[in-house]
Amino acid sequence: MTETTVGIGGAAESTDMVLNIGPQHPSTHGVLRLRLVLDGERIQHAEPVIGYMHRGAEKLFEARDYRQIIMLANRHDWLSAFSNELGVVLGVERMLGMEVPERAVWTRTLLAELNRVLNHLMFLGSYPLELGGITPVFYAFREREELQTVMEEISGGRMHYMFNRVGGLKEDLPAGWLGRARQAVADVRSRMDVFDNLVLGNEIFRGRTRGIGVLARETVHAYGVSGPIARASGVDFDLRRDEPYLAYGDLRSTLKVVTREEGDCLARFECLLEQAHNSLDLADACLDRIAELPPGPINQRLPKVLKAPEGTTYAWTENPLGINGYYLVSKGEKTPYRLKLRSASYNNIQALTELLPGTLVADMVAILGSLFFVVGDIDK
Repeated sequence: MTETTVGIGGAAESTDMVLNIGPQHPSTHGVLRLRLVLDGERIQHAEPVIGYMHRGAEKLFEARDYRQIIMLANRHDWLSAFSNELGVVLGVERMLGMEVPERAVWTRTLLAELNRVLNHLMFLGSYPLELGGITPVFYAFREREELQTVMEEISGGRMHYMFNRVGGLKEDLPAGWLGRARQAVADVRSRMDVFDNLVLGNEIFRGRTRGIGVLARETVHAYGVSGPIARASGVDFDLRRDEPYLAYGDLRSTLKVVTREEGDCLARFECLLEQAHNSLDLADACLDRIAELPPGPINQRLPKVLKAPEGTTYAWTENPLGINGYYLVSKGEKTPYRLKLRSASYNNIQALTELLPGTLVADMVAILGSLFFVVGDIDK
């Protein structure tokens, strides 16, 4: 078989065309490159080419102490900064055998769910935009701003919160913050039907996504796909329910694991939207519980030099985009000997090699956008 690269020479009828999407492309959420082999308008082969944003974060972990690595960890998925921090501190606390105050446990759970809604709102607005619908992204940013305001008030940061600490949280909640957070959650919930009606009720959107990019359950397992993308293909797995951490064990009656069987682009969007609704319910439940707790500490006092005992541990969390895991190896020093990051987007994006072949170029953007990835989460 002969391949002809676009722009280098004329292609005969019997040759395949090689097309590069990216690395700078509006639908790739950053510098991701897709190398497509086309037969006319149909994709024959697809290869994600990654590494354009690689920063060597895992190696940088080894040169910083356990307080400093939190700053590095919250940046790979810039839409899920709080959840990224959480995985690191949970791993270190497990190594230390440290119990975190109850007030910190419930507040962490609350902030993790607010961060989940912030993440999902970005994709609920940007995905229709990639398919030609400009209006939903304006609504999405309005709702994000409501939640960003309370997150910024408590942490001081809009994207990289740096609010987790080994042993708890940076500081206690500001006076009156619980009421403002509850109002923000109520305001966002009251307007979420915009996405149900404006997007899911749009026949053009449904026509572009129904039956497109069907991801089989076997492929999900083979590639380690997780999060809403896996659950849209009928894989009923969520760490918050199946291996509870933080306060999720006490939230079983509120937590709903959203699944679909179709596995197409539409199912993935529906899972994301319904999961955002449920996260708002979980946030309300956490606010109710925190209001009932007596005053108390929100963190543990730590020694001036924090050293984890020699050994290994693996901490994983259900991040907004899927499973986020940290494999920590300690030699008893103040810095990790090794800290391996397992990010959700890295595994999820590999499924494109199975999803894209056989589809039309016109459907490529719809499939790519429905994987809800962040390029920094791939490259680390």
